[in-house]
Amino acid sequence: MWFIVRVAVTAFAVWLASLFLGDHLYIVPKDAEAGQTIVILLAVGLLLTLVNMIVKPIVHVIAFPLYILTLGLFSLVVNALLLMLVAWITEQTDWGIRVDGFWWAVLGALIIAVLQTIISAVVPGSRRR
Repeated sequence: MWFIVRVAVTAFAVWLASLFLGDHLYIVPKDAEAGQTIVILLAVGLLLTLVNMIVKPIVHVIAFPLYILTLGLFSLVVNALLLMLVAWITEQTDWGIRVDGFWWAVLGALIIAVLQTIISAVVPGSRRR
């Protein structure tokens, strides 16, 4: 149950971030119906959750000295690169998310992380016990 709630929270955070950033981080296709957009967002949320569960711990171990050196600010770069990875994976299809560049990915990842934290604090069962 925790995983399903986490995917939904991530999908909602990606949707809100796409609303905030407009044409710099957006959902593809732009002219999709509401039902299609929800399915696309859930697929992107699933993919982003899986990337965060599988790739992020490996990057944490490899980049540990950079985390120490930058007092944790390197996590913004890692989150942006993971968001760009998800965008690149979904670029191979005609659905998903698109990011205009690295700095927009940094801003998008920051917005998504803040929104995930806020939504997870409000939604019951979104944290693993």
